[in-house]
Amino acid sequence: MLWTSLLAFTAVAEAAPWYKRQGSTTMLRFGCAQVVIDRLDPLVNPGQAPSPHVHQIVGGNAFNTSMTTGDVSNGASCTTCAFADDFSNYWTANLYFKARNGTYKRVKQLGAAKQFNDDFSTKIDGGVLVYYVSAQPGKITAFKPGFRMLVGDPTRRTADPNMKRQNCFRCYSGPNFGGDTAAPCQGTNDTPGLPSSPCKGGIRSNIHFPTCWDGKNLDSPDHKSHVTYPTSGPATFLSLGGNCPSTHPVRIPQLMYEVVWDTTPFNNKADWPVDGSQPFYFSYGDNTGYGQHADYVFGWKGDALQKGMDASGCMGAKCKDMKTQTIENAKKCAVKPVVKEDHDGWIDHLPGMEMPM
Repeated sequence: MLWTSLLAFTAVAEAAPWYKRQGSTTMLRFGCAQVVIDRLDPLVNPGQAPSPHVHQIVGGNAFNTSMTTGDVSNGASCTTCAFADDFSNYWTANLYFKARNGTYKRVKQLGAAKQFNDDFSTKIDGGVLVYYVSAQPGKITAFKPGFRMLVGDPTRRTADPNMKRQNCFRCYSGPNFGGDTAAPCQGTNDTPGLPSSPCKGGIRSNIHFPTCWDGKNLDSPDHKSHVTYPTSGPATFLSLGGNCPSTHPVRIPQLMYEVVWDTTPFNNKADWPVDGSQPFYFSYGDNTGYGQHADYVFGWKGDALQKGMDASGCMGAKCKDMKTQTIENAKKCAVKPVVKEDHDGWIDHLPGMEMPM
């Protein structure tokens, strides 16, 4: 079904799932397998190894401790993402389960629901789903070489009402979406913090980035000030919102990360804290979820991303002249961990938070 505008889609939102929106909106939606799990953060803690907490990183193999400037696509030879020209790096903090005895275990990730039925949704084995949205009318300018940004605040422990549609969690009531097809951060099972009860199908994280750029700076000291949200505030998914402010006049793609955490092995409440409180912690010590954040370093080769943003109606992991690769080839791409830590066993403390060096 072809929708001619976002307004038309809104009028019939109950008749079709959000992921079937097409027409004047281009939505590149693709998976990226993990390239490495490591306690590094070249954006916030450049040159520091180890960094304060553990991240899961996907994308190009140029990821390293000090990739602070320049075009990362020049230093990468492979990528874990569906589009062969995307050498960007995308990363988020890891999630851990804290058992009643005080030990922790990393929560692994799932792919997307089977409705999408593509290898880069269902076979990434613990990666991240990435979205780039170009909502017409109006020119959408792809990010430039050297561009990077950060969204979210790892120190936050209370809800930010202004970000309820930009940073959320969905409690799946069963496998394969649990029957919930609402747009990200707009469903009845979406919450600004981590769910307080066991989720039969796991927990999904959605993180939206700002959509307005100052047009000059590829980065800023806080990695946030060079970008912002429209004058009307953060936009809902698949809508870039109102006009950009005069300080940030350039409309950039709506970038979103989606991570499905496989919390199902930890749904036995007998293993949860005695008081029944929420037992999942991000690697920076947050069990509220309000500190959820994400990092981005642009690394598309040449004008590959701009082609996608200019192509009307592209949907999913393929788009006209944009080159793709096989999931088998993507999974061969990897970076050797710098910090040697146990990522799969039970551990006494969150790495970097309390664990001795």
